[in-house]
Amino acid sequence: MRNDHYTRKWVQNKPGAIALQRLFSAFPARWPGLGLLLLRLAVGLTYLSQGASHLLGGSSPTSGIWLTHLAEIAIGASLLLGFLTPIASLAATLMSLGFMPEVFMMVARNPLDARLSSIDSIAVTVALAFLGPGAFSVDAYLFGRREIIIPETSHTAKH
Repeated sequence: MRNDHYTRKWVQNKPGAIALQRLFSAFPARWPGLGLLLLRLAVGLTYLSQGASHLLGGSSPTSGIWLTHLAEIAIGASLLLGFLTPIASLAATLMSLGFMPEVFMMVARNPLDARLSSIDSIAVTVALAFLGPGAFSVDAYLFGRREIIIPETSHTAKH
């Protein structure tokens, strides 16, 4: 187990290190990592497919709508790969919140369908932002745990 007092003291001496430590706090492996991978896959595939289907839908969208759908594709790809997961999750949450007024004004056979899926999407993306990407991600490869090998030094003083 790590000594939190030592870690906190060391991190405070490094400019900008606290933000990085908070951004990539957890890379759990095994079953918890697999659970995070499944969450990332579900949300990432949803955003990727929504963005692609809207772009390829046949209508002639404006440039703002194109940008929105390209952002959906980028967020989906980022979540699928687990690259900058907390940032992509926050972007997905903000995008879902932005669509909430439209979703709640929709007339549907079952009004709870679209509303519940929007709320579920927000809940999962917020959870991903808080929990981190897990061990099976590009983030874990780039920013994950490292083994630090400190070479032994001789105890004789050099003068």
